[in-house]
Amino acid sequence: MRWDGQAAGADDGALPGLERSGLARLGLVRSVRTPDFAGVTFHEVLAKSALSKVPAASRMPFGWTVNPYRGCSHACAYCFARPTHEYLDLDAGADFDSQVVVKTNVDQVLRAELARPSWRREPVALGTNTDPYQRAEGRYRLMPGIIGALADSRTPFSILTKGTLLRRDLPLIAAAARHVEVGLGVSLSFADAALQQSVEPGTPTPKARLDLVRAVRSAGLPCGVMVAPVLPWLTDSVGHLTRLLDAIAEAGATGVTVIPLRLKPGTREWYLQWLEREHPDRLAGYGRVFARGADAHRGYRDWLWSRVRPLLEERGFAGSGHRAGSGATGRPEDALRPHEDADYPAGAMVPGRPASGSVVGTREEEPLF
Repeated sequence: MRWDGQAAGADDGALPGLERSGLARLGLVRSVRTPDFAGVTFHEVLAKSALSKVPAASRMPFGWTVNPYRGCSHACAYCFARPTHEYLDLDAGADFDSQVVVKTNVDQVLRAELARPSWRREPVALGTNTDPYQRAEGRYRLMPGIIGALADSRTPFSILTKGTLLRRDLPLIAAAARHVEVGLGVSLSFADAALQQSVEPGTPTPKARLDLVRAVRSAGLPCGVMVAPVLPWLTDSVGHLTRLLDAIAEAGATGVTVIPLRLKPGTREWYLQWLEREHPDRLAGYGRVFARGADAHRGYRDWLWSRVRPLLEERGFAGSGHRAGSGATGRPEDALRPHEDADYPAGAMVPGRPASGSVVGTREEEPLF
């Protein structure tokens, strides 16, 4: 049930004077800190739209997203979404981890948008920018309303998460799956819990996420796993990949994709600060691998794919989302996209981006990618 004091007028640690121009553009109502979320400030906003159109140029396998939160307390040093916080006049580092924007009315706005005659029930993806099951969801409980709105409108949907709070909503998702196609994905790229806690300190442990995969499968739902990102010299050894893929296969995943680290501006600086603190001996190597921009050097990607491919084949995951061809993710050369995050494992994504877009008239407040 919803936490006490969620009404906009309630006295729940509201902080005056925190308005910033970027947040004001989103419809800031108040900013809140609570003892249960030490170090995190929630900026509650009233969203004008819920559905976000994904530009066709991104070549993502989905056309629409819903993002109930912006910023993420998972605090993953490598998160590709970090630069999006800069559109709100917040920084891509510590602010991204601790200044979380909450669209408190997103479920109601979504329901209204899905009821429009112009909506064509095209697949909607959640968790492709920031995690909808980060810790904030335990407080605000936005996902049940979002799932209900999608199911009631007969709109197929996919959810990608690292958050074990997804288990709470499995009965809702299973009920929705009786009427619409549903995809579920879990992101897990670490077999080593100590390394995982170092680089993504706000996320559940590898064991907890493997248990989540089992729970999803026990509910009769598909569950693909994204081994993403693979960190050069830290998680790309045969030993680490073997342990991780064995555990994922044992948990019953329906598919696996393995994707190398990508360092966009904004993310790159924050990740390399972490690397310098924790693994300074690896900095020079990263300078070589990422010398030409955000993507790892082609030689590294080819080397990683040659290592990963037989491991996937041995565990029955050869066709689980990768396509035959060259490159670290197995894509043919002419299908290389600027965002390697766009390869999703079998079961994680409702397939097929529609050829034409709906004319719902909604938009995101700024570019997602």
